[in-house]
Amino acid sequence: MSSVAPNSSSDANETAIREGRARARNVIRGWDLKHAYINGVWRDADSREVLDVIDPAKGDVIGGVPFMRTSEARSAIDAAHDAFPGWSRMLAKDRSIILRRWRDLLESHMEELASLITLEQGKPYDQALREVVGAIAYAEWYAEEAKRAYGQTMPATQRDRRVVVQKHPVGVVAAITPWNFPLTMVVRKCAPALAAGCTVVVKPAEDTPLSALAAAKLADQAGFPPGVFNVVTGLPQPIAEALTGDERVRMLSFTGSTEVGKRLMAQCAPTMKKLSVELGGNAPFIVMDDADMDAAVAGAMISKFRNSGQTCVCANRIFIQDGVYDAFVEKFIAASNAQTIGNGFVPGTDIGPLINRQAVAKVERLVDNAKKAGATLFYGADVPEQGHFIRPLVMTDVPIDADCFDEELFAPVAPIYRFKTEDEVISLANRVRTGLSSYLYSRDIGRIQRIADRLEAGVVGINDGTTSHEGAPFGGVKESGQGREGGHWGFEEYLEPKYLNYALGGN
Repeated sequence: MSSVAPNSSSDANETAIREGRARARNVIRGWDLKHAYINGVWRDADSREVLDVIDPAKGDVIGGVPFMRTSEARSAIDAAHDAFPGWSRMLAKDRSIILRRWRDLLESHMEELASLITLEQGKPYDQALREVVGAIAYAEWYAEEAKRAYGQTMPATQRDRRVVVQKHPVGVVAAITPWNFPLTMVVRKCAPALAAGCTVVVKPAEDTPLSALAAAKLADQAGFPPGVFNVVTGLPQPIAEALTGDERVRMLSFTGSTEVGKRLMAQCAPTMKKLSVELGGNAPFIVMDDADMDAAVAGAMISKFRNSGQTCVCANRIFIQDGVYDAFVEKFIAASNAQTIGNGFVPGTDIGPLINRQAVAKVERLVDNAKKAGATLFYGADVPEQGHFIRPLVMTDVPIDADCFDEELFAPVAPIYRFKTEDEVISLANRVRTGLSSYLYSRDIGRIQRIADRLEAGVVGINDGTTSHEGAPFGGVKESGQGREGGHWGFEEYLEPKYLNYALGGN
């Protein structure tokens, strides 16, 4: 059986939790993370209302941020619009220097940022540290990429002509970020936008606004001019409506559910904004009968249970070929049951809480549906009494008509499906509306290439349960969105090509 974090009732673990929460609270107080950041000024909501931030591992209030609405969002747009001419005309190398300072400040405050992430989002501290490392990697990449907005000179069709293509920043960018990676997603969106010469208005998820405000605090110290980087906090609807409805906002970058993404895209249509939207995933994890079984189990554990299963790329449907199904299930259940669950500040914790009560309720509904459809359930141990925890769970022989086949679980719940042939598993993998990430385990290079070519997904992890790389193009197909983040592909999202046709005159 899996267990609550080791010696969870011990004084040592209680001390670790108390000290970890104290470190994070010291960041909140010391950095004064109770104000939004607009036009270089830390300010409250016009109404003076406050939105509570909840620790998902304890269920208590850990801070409050301004409950902003339409008027504050418009103020941020005003600031970003006014700042755009100066920032976009700044030499690329000078923008690069400021971005590099931001990157260095993120690195010098890794422990404070990781503690803050664990407190407001719930993930184990070592996973929070890895998130900060990811944010640093994106900031570094785009600090360098700022100097590489290359144009092009093309062969002309007439002797007295010259054809030149320049790259120009899109303009004001609205970045709406998710709660599951509250720091990395801010940096992954904003660093390329800022490198390109755009100004940004960030709307962080209401569950995890503190990490975005911490990023703004360090951006302020790095020297971004007023209005270049703005953070507006509050509930999503009024702020999003202001951002999508204002013609001065020329691009929306959003990560979140497919349902919300479609609504935002519709709201952007009247002003024809450029869009980069990374939406829901429903990743297949395919294990062929020739796979390295221990590597496949280890990869599935990472892909399924990292961040308590709350990632858009986690293994949502685990497909095991018939010949190795029983062996895989036995090893996977044993590995799953060896995990520890509890407060992320306790050393050795593998699985933290879900983000809120609504997330818990959704998982309970999907599990109950799978059980009624005939799945066999293998639960781990009980969870802590406080907080938004659910028991780790492996479900075997799950019928494909269970709701969890088509809906993201976003939880430490692993449904396993049996298949016989290549064609069958490809059909099953592609049967859903989304196509973000996928995973394949096999030692046959021909089989790997055949299946990878046919998988309808933007990312394929081959014999590896992780796919993150700051230089690679991350994004999906079908209803998983459009656009890419990472590498020069992510940089190009924030640039518009302008074609110059010169008539030189003379002979």
